[in-house]
Amino acid sequence: MSLPTPPAYGSSTLSDVLPSIAAVLGLPGRDNVLGLPASERFVVLLVDGLGRDLLQGREQLAPFLTGLLDNAASSTITSGAPSTTVTSITSLGTGLTPGQHGLAGYTFRLGGRLLNALLWEPGLDGLDVQPQLTVFERLAKAGVRATTVTPSRFRGSGLTTCALRGADFLGYDEGSGIDRRVELTVQAALSGPRSVVYLYDRDLDHAGHKQGTRSDAWAAELVRVDALASALRAALPDDVRLLITGDHGMVDIATDRRLTIEDHPELVAGVRMIGGEGRFRQLYVAGKAEPVARRWADLLGPDAWVLTRDEAIDAGWFGPLPPRLADRFGDVLVAMATDRALMTLGQPNEFGLVGMHGSLTPAELTVPLLIG
Repeated sequence: MSLPTPPAYGSSTLSDVLPSIAAVLGLPGRDNVLGLPASERFVVLLVDGLGRDLLQGREQLAPFLTGLLDNAASSTITSGAPSTTVTSITSLGTGLTPGQHGLAGYTFRLGGRLLNALLWEPGLDGLDVQPQLTVFERLAKAGVRATTVTPSRFRGSGLTTCALRGADFLGYDEGSGIDRRVELTVQAALSGPRSVVYLYDRDLDHAGHKQGTRSDAWAAELVRVDALASALRAALPDDVRLLITGDHGMVDIATDRRLTIEDHPELVAGVRMIGGEGRFRQLYVAGKAEPVARRWADLLGPDAWVLTRDEAIDAGWFGPLPPRLADRFGDVLVAMATDRALMTLGQPNEFGLVGMHGSLTPAELTVPLLIG
C-alpha cells in the first residue's frame, strides 16, 4: 500500500500562515509563501474541526464560507501530522512543524509518562514543554499588536503558553454569542496601526465529536460559524484582511468499525504505552520497534499505514525532528487509512466519540484558507 501524501511544510500548511503574515508586515527572515495579499492588519479565525471537505456541498448551510472558496485569493492548505488540535494550534502559533515544536499529539510521551496536552497536568509549565519563540512574540517585538481572542478559561493554560504566548489575551465567555466575539476581535484589530488577531471558535468540533458531521447539531453549528464569519467581515474595516481556516477535518466512525487494542494480545505485546487518538495511535514500545510494527501491519492490513518513527521521519510526516524531541513521537505510528479507528481502554472517553481525526487522509488533513 502506498504511503499518504505528507504535509507540504514550508509551502502550504498551518505552520506557514503566521510566518506569511509576518512577511507581509515586513518582519525580516520571513517569506510570504502563501501569497497573502498586502495589508497592515490581519484577523485569523480558526474554526476547530473545519475541514475543507466538510464545506463541499454545504452552500445552503454556509453561504458566506462556501462563497469564499471561489475567491481567487483563497486556497487549500493542510494541518501537520497528526491532524489534531494540540499539534495544529502549536504549529499555527509558532510557525514550526510538529517535529520542531514537539507537541506530538493529543496524548504523547513526555519524560516517561503520557501527557494529555489538552487537559495538561498540575505543576507542568508550557515553557518546559515548548520554549521556542512563538510568531506572536516575534510580532510583538517588531511593534505589531498581537492579540488572541479565545475562551476565558484558556488564559494561562499549558497549550496557550506553548502556542500563543506573546499576544495580548482577550477572553470571552463560552456562553456568549457571536456579537461578543466580533466586538472583541474588531477592538483588537483596531488597537494599533499594524495588528494580528487570532480568534478561536471550538463548538463545531465538539458537535462533530459528540454527534457526527452528518448530524443536525453539527449542521446548526456550521450555520452559526458562517454567521460569525460573515458578521466579522461586515464589522471589520475594509483594510483588515480576514483569514479563515481550520485545524483539521473530521470523519465519522461507525461503532462496528472500531477495534479495541486490548482485545488483541498480539497488538499489546511489547507495547508499554499507547498514545495519540483513535485515528492516529502512537505506540511506545519495550525493545525494538520493527517487530511491533510488523505485527500491527499484518493485523490491520490496508486499513492503516504502520511505520516506525524513523520511517515516518523519512516519509516527511513531522518535518524536521531533532533528537531531543524524538522520543515524544511514537516508536511506532499507526495512521488509519480507511473508516476505522483503534480504541484503547486507557482512554475510555474516546468510546463516546462519533467524529474523529488525526490521520493523514485528505478528509482529516486538508483545511481551507479562505481570504475575506
